[in-house]
Amino acid sequence: MDISNLFSLSGRTALVTGGSRGIGRMIAAGFIAAGAKVYISSRKAEACEATARELGENCIPLPADVGTIEGGKTLTRLLSRHQASLDILVNNAGATWGAPLADFPEHGWDKVMDLNVKSPFFLTLELLPFLRAAARPEKPAKIINIASVDGLRVSPWETYSYHASKAGLIHLTRRLAAQLAPDHISVNAIAPGAFASAMNKAARDHADVVANAIPAHRVGDELDMAGAALFLAARSGDYVMGDTLVVDGGLVNASLGPSIDVL
Repeated sequence: MDISNLFSLSGRTALVTGGSRGIGRMIAAGFIAAGAKVYISSRKAEACEATARELGENCIPLPADVGTIEGGKTLTRLLSRHQASLDILVNNAGATWGAPLADFPEHGWDKVMDLNVKSPFFLTLELLPFLRAAARPEKPAKIINIASVDGLRVSPWETYSYHASKAGLIHLTRRLAAQLAPDHISVNAIAPGAFASAMNKAARDHADVVANAIPAHRVGDELDMAGAALFLAARSGDYVMGDTLVVDGGLVNASLGPSIDVL
């Protein structure tokens, strides 16, 4: 058994939305280290271009706002100037919104649902011709949706649209996987737990406190995220379809609930 190329992305191309910072940047950096050419998008052109410079010549910035369908079409047009096919799509761009239940605003609901569920779906549709062009029985194209542990369990935060959107994305992943498997396109999701980012300021600014609630006793780092994404993107993940890989130090599946004495 030769496993020398099991986790290699040599010769492959990837697009990571929201790739200029946080989890998206971790994934992009991991893919580049594994040999891929990676296109990153973000709403802020300056941040996108700065990250591309930091990650090197195999990182190409494609600034676009994928929060709208038109933004997804723009990103597709930009990609088409460089590529006729695409091996890996990572739908990572996302948003959250917190407010008390009685005061939760409609625009806080719509913004999160549009970016976290609607946009990945319609961007995937736009890019299907590129993915189908790359897909082969011996080397499937890959779609990786970045969900969250909050799509699998209830957190203390009043982020109602975020919880609903990530649960929806997980189920959308299953449905797309069933539809696209015959086309040799594998669709999976990653549900991250606590990773330091602009979205998860608690993990970024109070890592020691957050770690107390995690069975692994630490927040996730860039190798944790890059490793999970690489597993799904490379040959190692070819037989995984419709799954959600939970990367959270045990928060969802290895936590003990509160002790309840039954008299």
